Amino acid sequence: MLLQRGSRRNWRFRQPSFAGGEVAWGFPSETPGEIAVAVALSATGVGLTLEIFADVLNKGNLGGAAMVSFFDWAIKEPNIPNGLDTYHIILKALGRRKFFCSMEEILLRMKKEGIQPDSRTVSVIVDSYVRARRVSKAVEFFERLEEFGGERNSESLTAVIRSLCRRSHVRVADSLFHRTKGKISFDKMAYDELIGGWAKLGRGKTMERTWTEMVAEGLSPDSRTYAHLIEGLGRAGRIKDAVDVFNQMEEKGCSPDTVTYNAMMCNFISTGNLEQCTYYYKEMITKKQFPDIDTYQSLISAFLKVRRGICPSTGMITSFIEPLCSYGPPHAAMLIYKKSKKAGCKISLKAYKLLLMRLSRFGKCGMVLQVWDEMQESGHSSDAEVYEFIVNGLCNTGQLDTAVLVVEESLRRGCCIGKMIYSKLNNKLLEMNKVETAYRLFLKVRKARASLNAQRFWRARGWHF
Repeated sequence: MLLQRGSRRNWRFRQPSFAGGEVAWGFPSETPGEIAVAVALSATGVGLTLEIFADVLNKGNLGGAAMVSFFDWAIKEPNIPNGLDTYHIILKALGRRKFFCSMEEILLRMKKEGIQPDSRTVSVIVDSYVRARRVSKAVEFFERLEEFGGERNSESLTAVIRSLCRRSHVRVADSLFHRTKGKISFDKMAYDELIGGWAKLGRGKTMERTWTEMVAEGLSPDSRTYAHLIEGLGRAGRIKDAVDVFNQMEEKGCSPDTVTYNAMMCNFISTGNLEQCTYYYKEMITKKQFPDIDTYQSLISAFLKVRRGICPSTGMITSFIEPLCSYGPPHAAMLIYKKSKKAGCKISLKAYKLLLMRLSRFGKCGMVLQVWDEMQESGHSSDAEVYEFIVNGLCNTGQLDTAVLVVEESLRRGCCIGKMIYSKLNNKLLEMNKVETAYRLFLKVRKARASLNAQRFWRARGWHF
């Protein structure tokens, strides 16, 4: 609410008009005023923690000014530390939504309060700019870093190079690296990130040039640097040179570790030579270098590609389908599902529910009913959640008669759909002037809910029938 003067004695509050009204988490979508916002937030009675603070900023629907106002209130709460971690949360949230002016405002506030940005802060800011394809702004931020209380040193430069190389802006990173050479003392980490960036692009000659510059500076490469070099040579098609570099590591005082072996195995996987890949895996075990998750992921992917008869487990298929059902159309998830079914893999009930949920949301009723039939053929029984997904999909496409039949079947099987889906179906029926159908369904649902509530009451008292 904006403070407005009505008379000399009386002050009144003018309520601004909100187009979006209230949003999730119970916070206003615009900033009516600092005092009113603080009072409204304090009145919620929620014990604010760092996790809730992050969820509101990341999952809510707040604008840049509203996020800053919420941060102003939250930073005064006893459970929210006034430190770098808290500022990183707000900076990430602002950068993710491209509120760069608000992001710089928070940085200036950090400087005013004496909180010095570190390499993680630089990484957050540069990632935000690069993700928004404002690479020049990311470089400009590094050049203006001292204005925000930071230091242009080797750590901050390494953070910038890492962020640029991660998104394939290696030329910009290389230009910045050589432009600041002599002004900032470099360490091995900056060279490692730059060599790793060129390695991902398979630029062998440029990578070797950077390697030579690093050695000329008196810096000794470690196993991570060798891993980048081996990976880059493999991507450039120089497998023999990569093997020579690997064999010379011990002579140069650097023993191969898990990361280096992973790079060698990936090179042979890319050429389809799984025999050599398996050889280096066994050698790694012999030399007591323990495999990590990247090792197993590379090997499993390689064996699946050549169809060696290794079928993924039920949990692995579910882990593939779950992220694909969290955003976008369900085409990719259905592709994984169909190929898994064709290979004879067993699909879990959770995977079926994820597919039904996503398909129903996009109105793919034919596919919903097909997947439902296949789920029942696989031996999985339908519960209330499955019926809700099916009814929701049928409602979205206007197939109300079929949706009513599905609800009646769920009631016969002792499953009562939730109030939200039932209300949606009931409203659709009333809109289509199917009052009698809606009333008959209402009577059946009311009877089923009464029976279900009675059963819950009995079980709560320890009475089992």
